[in-house]
Amino acid sequence: MEPRTIGVLIVEDSPINQKLFTHLCKTDPALAVIGVAGSGEAALAFIATRRPDVILMDIMMPGMNGYETTRRVMENDPIPIVICSASAQPGEVDKTFLALDAGAVAFIRKPVGPGHPDFKAEVSNLVQTLKTMSEIKLVKRQYRKSAAVAFAGRLPASRLPLRLVAIGASTGGPVAVQTLLKNLPRNYPLPLLVVQHIASGFLQGLADWLGSTTGFPVHVATSGLKVLPGHVYLAPDDFQMGITADATITLSADPPENGLRPAVSYLFRSVAGAYGPAAVGILLTGMGKDGAEDLRRMKDRGAVTIAQDSESSVINGMPGEAIRLGAASHVLPPESIANLMATLV
Repeated sequence: MEPRTIGVLIVEDSPINQKLFTHLCKTDPALAVIGVAGSGEAALAFIATRRPDVILMDIMMPGMNGYETTRRVMENDPIPIVICSASAQPGEVDKTFLALDAGAVAFIRKPVGPGHPDFKAEVSNLVQTLKTMSEIKLVKRQYRKSAAVAFAGRLPASRLPLRLVAIGASTGGPVAVQTLLKNLPRNYPLPLLVVQHIASGFLQGLADWLGSTTGFPVHVATSGLKVLPGHVYLAPDDFQMGITADATITLSADPPENGLRPAVSYLFRSVAGAYGPAAVGILLTGMGKDGAEDLRRMKDRGAVTIAQDSESSVINGMPGEAIRLGAASHVLPPESIANLMATLV
């Protein structure tokens, strides 16, 4: 049986970028560009006559922008949408995260030009993202529209007072982290450290978006910073983030783990060593297996460990691996994770 060809709709107002993205898609025989639209309105008109498997969408377009187009698609006939955004443009990062909030399944940075040392890697990432996201079952995102589900599991009869929460996430993570934070009480008493795999240049935009939509103070972490209760700290680009027993953030240029820096595994291992049973470890949606083994390390040290369930995960790679390893004491959607976190403290 011949492999399935993935139909791609490119939504981009720049003729140069239209040609570039069409060319890049042709580098993989699994992808076939079935249409090119120069505006959100044109994209909706195309979809009304022919349904693509995945959409590669720009954010900044005249008329209907990528955020509004995403919202319309998700309201009418949900199709996996990958946002392709240039993080350097003022205001564009915020709209990128609005598009995720509207239902886009992933975003990538617009590839640098041919000849740049990162060009091949970024093209490979674009192609692989389109192929992977074309398989997403969008019903998995229904958890964002449902009411919070009360945690109904069993808790230990007694345990050490908790001091810190460590969270790891990748594909689909921004919305999962946002959902979790939005369902926590505003006076939540523990600091929260987050490793979110994200394209370089978008992290400050993520921090701003999470802060504005959840009410929590959200910071890009710096080395030597003392963490505070109820504050969220994001691991910065290209650094491994750890924590000391006296609640001080450490950043290092230690080698990538699982091909990643920052790596969830590095953070979880640091938390296991510094906090043992006084910590909570949470592994959310994402490709690969980063963090799974070290979530089990946290569990072995007595920490509360939680994995996102497959039904609410955009990609069930990381949490699914944790569940397979027996690393998660609890398997829940983000709203219920928040409820459990509140119950624990």
